[in-house]
Order: sequence, then C-alpha cells, then structure tokens
Amino acid sequence: MSESKAPTAKQFSYLRSLARRTGTTFTYPATVQQASAEIKRLKQVASTGFSFAELEAEQSARHAHGDVPLTSDYQRWETQGYGSTATWSERS
Repeated sequence: MSESKAPTAKQFSYLRSLARRTGTTFTYPATVQQASAEIKRLKQVASTGFSFAELEAEQSARHAHGDVPLTSDYQRWETQGYGSTATWSERS
C-alpha cells in the first residue's frame, strides 16, 4: 500500500530546488519511491558541481576515447634528469 503513496510536498519542493541547482529537470514522480529515486539522482549530480549536461558530455568523451586517457602523459624518453633539474630532451 505504501508503494502507491503519492509524493509529499516536501519531496516536490526539494526536487525543484535540486533541479534549479543542477540546471536540469526531473521526471514528475507518481509515488514516494519514485520521488526518492529522483532526489538521489539529482543529489549525485549536485555533489559533482557540474550540470547534468556537462557530466553527460564528459562521459561521452571518455567513452569515445576508449582506453585512451583524457590527460596528456609523457614518455620516459621525452625528459632527461631528475626532480627539479629535469628538462625536456631534444629528441623528437
């Protein structure tokens, strides 16, 4: 019986607040459980500091690159020396 209970006004208010904060929308929940699931999803987006669209774009970029990291990594032969005296080698 509690599974079909309508969402509370407090849940709707919190969903609207989270949607504004994350720059996204939410699916209108029909039950308390659906509202809780949407709140959980939007809280995950909010905790990153990015909008939902930004997170999707980053995930797409990572997926498109496969196992290739998004950051640059240098090869051992590209530098010479150690620590504060390390320099880029002239080898290309």
